Amino acid sequence: MGDIQLPNFLALPATPPPWPGIIVIHEGLGISPQLLRVAERLAGEGYAACAPDFFFRSGGPEAADFTTMIAAVTPPQLEGDLATAVGYLRDAGATSIGVTGFCMGGWFTYRAALWAKRLGVNAAVPFYGGGIARELGELECPTMLVFGGRDEYISTEDIEVVQRHHGADVIIYDEGEHGFMRDGSPNHHPEHAADAWKRMLAFFDEHLAG
Repeated sequence: MGDIQLPNFLALPATPPPWPGIIVIHEGLGISPQLLRVAERLAGEGYAACAPDFFFRSGGPEAADFTTMIAAVTPPQLEGDLATAVGYLRDAGATSIGVTGFCMGGWFTYRAALWAKRLGVNAAVPFYGGGIARELGELECPTMLVFGGRDEYISTEDIEVVQRHHGADVIIYDEGEHGFMRDGSPNHHPEHAADAWKRMLAFFDEHLAG
């Protein structure tokens, strides 16, 4: 296969650059309208937001089940794609780079924090990343890790392992189920989602300023 440019959705603030930028990483089901709304909301808050399609090499989420699709994204491919997304945001005028993501995207966001120095990432906020407990390491940028206490896909034991490793950087919403940030879904928890959104913005405001 020849080189194919990483497909992405780019949402920019109404004001001219410079501004901070945020990579928004999709769930295991691929790019969704809800994810694009997250990118648009971030643009409305003054961030350039880039949502890349990490499944493009495999034909998109309808080409296989999500477990197969996730496994097909190798760490070297992921790091290269993240570097490309950082480049998109820098080219658009971003002066600093944050990363956030949900489910699989939370796991990939954690990896971005592990690789932050060579990627040029300044802050990360992973939401309910299922693979994090298996890949604990020394993070290279400020990171806030968000979980739901009633997550049906991430065990309490795994969340506790992450919390022991990262301490106060871990935020747990006791009533939150998996996907509590996903509006329009049965697991959406409006109060938790609103609070987590405010915390995320405050975190990025602190670490991406300047």
